Amino acid sequence: MDCGQQYPIDRIIYVCESCGGLLDVCHDFEAVPVSRETFDARLGSWEKPYTSGVWRYKELVYPGIPDEKIISRPEGNTPLYHVPALAGWAGVQTLYLKHEGENPTGSFKDRGMTGGLTQANILGVRRVACASTGNTSASLAAYAALGGFEGIVFFQNKQVALGKLAQAVAYGATCIQVNADFDRNMELVREAADRLGIYVLNSINPFRLEGQKTIIFETLQQLRWQVPDWIVCPGGNLGNSSAFGKALRELYDLGLIARLPRLAIIQAEGANPLYKSFRRGLNGLEPVHAETIATAIKIGSPVNYAKAVRALRWTDGVVEQVSDQEIMDAKALIDRRGIGCEPASACSLAGTAKLVRQGIIRPHETVVGILTGHILKDPEATIHYHSRQLDGIEAHYPNALLSAEPSIEAISHLLQAPRGEPSS
Repeated sequence: MDCGQQYPIDRIIYVCESCGGLLDVCHDFEAVPVSRETFDARLGSWEKPYTSGVWRYKELVYPGIPDEKIISRPEGNTPLYHVPALAGWAGVQTLYLKHEGENPTGSFKDRGMTGGLTQANILGVRRVACASTGNTSASLAAYAALGGFEGIVFFQNKQVALGKLAQAVAYGATCIQVNADFDRNMELVREAADRLGIYVLNSINPFRLEGQKTIIFETLQQLRWQVPDWIVCPGGNLGNSSAFGKALRELYDLGLIARLPRLAIIQAEGANPLYKSFRRGLNGLEPVHAETIATAIKIGSPVNYAKAVRALRWTDGVVEQVSDQEIMDAKALIDRRGIGCEPASACSLAGTAKLVRQGIIRPHETVVGILTGHILKDPEATIHYHSRQLDGIEAHYPNALLSAEPSIEAISHLLQAPRGEPSS
């Protein structure tokens, strides 16, 4: 993406050999006509691969690929929730939450993984690997098992949510706990890939991001192709925000949308290298030591920094940070609406509210927030919040677990006592 050097699509390569920059998948869209009508006609289709919310947009993801090469669960087709109560809390007139936690393995990673494993299938490799804070590992393990690949996962040896670790183990991946953080594990995966001929499926793999573009495609289709004012998403390794920028630019260049929404990337205060760079004018990345309760975005040296910067410039975007307190309070409100999400997802709501308070998002604007993971990805965080067991975090919206003696009198006493409703 920096120097314009081109490589054949069947070459196993992750960065440019000329400049060291990130790679983009570039499609010849003129050779394969696309239209809104084509995608709308496939809604509700029982015909593979269009049952997938990724491959419904095949012409924008991987045009010309034989259907039999595609590895799909299927994924996508996730709901877009209209949430007036949460909009009122955040201070905007219209708020939607696109819940990618309702993918097959419980996170947006499934959209990228169907793209990455499909490319692995085309290349003929049979061993795939990733470094992971949890969600990528669950998705890789599931799709590798589905396609008959050997899946290999590198974890840090602490602060991995059990809901995510359990998935990788259950799906049969080779799981290696390494005494290092995510960023070092990412380095080790790339070294192992070079030495052992393993295909890397972290978001440095550009075919992953092609699948993740469809979050935007599907959101706009659900809005009847009406463009919101803002798309707000959590930022960790910055694969999603990078994919979103590419998706929006392609839709605009193809004439499928008339304008670009603004992108807001929200990071945790303890894992905020993009935010710090944004405050300096996006003049380069300085890695940080990442610490946050939002383990899915606990990344101090995001590999997709350059692509995220490009997305911000294309969309006149902004970057904000939120505290773990703000994250967990926003999560409690999302959960209380019966929607639910893992902590990192709640950055979208917390960040929206903060940007409204700052006057950056205006109250009359329409906002789409992206929820990236399912509530059961990190049940410990939920229980510990409501039982007031999180160090340094106060439960402003608690739902305490009650206990009673085995008598109707005791139960009646509990059920007749007033209980508060969260202020949302």
